[in-house]
Amino acid sequence: MRTIAHVSDFHFGAELPWVAEALRADLARISPSLTVVSGDLTQRARRRQFAEARAFLEKLPGPRLVVPGNHDVPLYDVFRRMFAPLARYRKFIGADLDPVFDDGELFVAGVNTARALSWESGRISVSQINALRHELGRTQARFKVVVTHHPFIPPPAGSASARIDLVGRARRALVVLDAGSVDLLLSGHLHRSYGGDARTRTPASRRAIVAAQAGTAISRRLRARDPNSYNLISLDEDMISVEVRTWSDDRFVSLRTARFVRAEQGWIAAGGA
Repeated sequence: MRTIAHVSDFHFGAELPWVAEALRADLARISPSLTVVSGDLTQRARRRQFAEARAFLEKLPGPRLVVPGNHDVPLYDVFRRMFAPLARYRKFIGADLDPVFDDGELFVAGVNTARALSWESGRISVSQINALRHELGRTQARFKVVVTHHPFIPPPAGSASARIDLVGRARRALVVLDAGSVDLLLSGHLHRSYGGDARTRTPASRRAIVAAQAGTAISRRLRARDPNSYNLISLDEDMISVEVRTWSDDRFVSLRTARFVRAEQGWIAAGGA
């Protein structure tokens, strides 16, 4: 069995220190196989915020896989945004913007969707799609996961989210993810915790891919009534469990768990608790 702690949207510069400490303690207790951070480590991509984010990451259990978000690209520093949008991210967090983790059982590909010209919206390039095709073709791992900052599927109907910024070229990418037998998509950005079947974007897909969206783990930038939260994911044989752990009083507790079973057509919901 493999476990993934899926955390997102730290927004250092707008973080809640006591929530950050509780998250660190919860992850230390759980000791996941992999900690995944799906972007927005900082609020305004400032040097001090990146330094704080790096110090926090170093306290989390390893191994870790991290991708940038749109807030990790400068907004008001136009020169830096245009000519060196992720220079500070590369310096403080990691030089590889599309990292890959593969331990033989679990394969996780990170994809940078943050763009300088479309600061809020995300996008996957053709070269990134081709790289995914190559990586998915060579891995022998039982479970295949792709991590982006921007989501592949929108919030549920009637959501209070004012803007829905999905991955640009999502439909084109999903064709490759479908052919590569990807099991799980992880993302952040909207500060909302929800999930679903990626086929809602590409009805012609042959397989059901689980899409799990994480809320903001430690920031005060909450949306609607969603509290701080993160996802604890278990992958075991032919079962995926996505547990939402939420901030309550002074600690993170289990809010709900969705379970999916492997079937011929991909992953099918098996009820929740």
